[in-house]
Amino acid sequence: MPMHDWTRVDAGIYHDFHHEWISEIKRGLNRGLLPPDCYALAEQVAAGFGPDVLTLQEQNGSTEKTGGTTTLTLPKTKHVLEQVRGLRQRRKSRIVVRHVNTDRIVAILEIVSPGNKASSRAFRDFVEKASELIDQHIHLVFLDPFPPGPRDPNGIHAAIWEDYTGDTFTLPANEPLTLVSYESGDIVRAYVETLAVGDRLPEMPLFLAPAYYVSLPLEEMYQAAWETVPARWQRVVAPSSDPATIKPDDSKSP
Repeated sequence: MPMHDWTRVDAGIYHDFHHEWISEIKRGLNRGLLPPDCYALAEQVAAGFGPDVLTLQEQNGSTEKTGGTTTLTLPKTKHVLEQVRGLRQRRKSRIVVRHVNTDRIVAILEIVSPGNKASSRAFRDFVEKASELIDQHIHLVFLDPFPPGPRDPNGIHAAIWEDYTGDTFTLPANEPLTLVSYESGDIVRAYVETLAVGDRLPEMPLFLAPAYYVSLPLEEMYQAAWETVPARWQRVVAPSSDPATIKPDDSKSP
């Protein structure tokens, strides 16, 4: 199932799919991807940031000791960038991230929406909050199915990475969509996949602790959410090279 062109529909249609994709990711995490001492909640609020999926660890849990995927090699993505924590001093004030039930937040996942880039202030708040969460050793995953705009000419990761490290990242012109996972340890690493409309979604690491992650089968989760999209809108969003989404009786344009 290829990545689709969500710029072809308005925000309301995308929001419906966005909601289903969030739910599929949460279900997958809670159905065995996460270790027993961790769990995922959908659309919670943490320190003023509204993540789509929040991964928490029980008060007495030990993420490093159970479940997950631990290897001596780093996750394989097209781009891997790293920054030694403390090498650059950010001028932003730090925040404390807490949850109402006192279970510890270990990771946050956000599927980017047009609203995150709708205004300069909204986009700036989004980028700064991401940097502050990295400062607090919260691991992050951002999935951006929209091409760059005037506020993020090199994609969402480039804006966050420049804010956090001062370094730049150039998005390949033929791969304008971005998936990125941040490992927030003593060394902050960004694992970046870039892709185009029509590409299959790769697996992405969701870090629960430094050098400790679970792999998100995004293709499987995306496909499950896509199957809930009404055929009328599948025909609009699907690239022409995706015949699997068009049934014989659905061949006419809406």
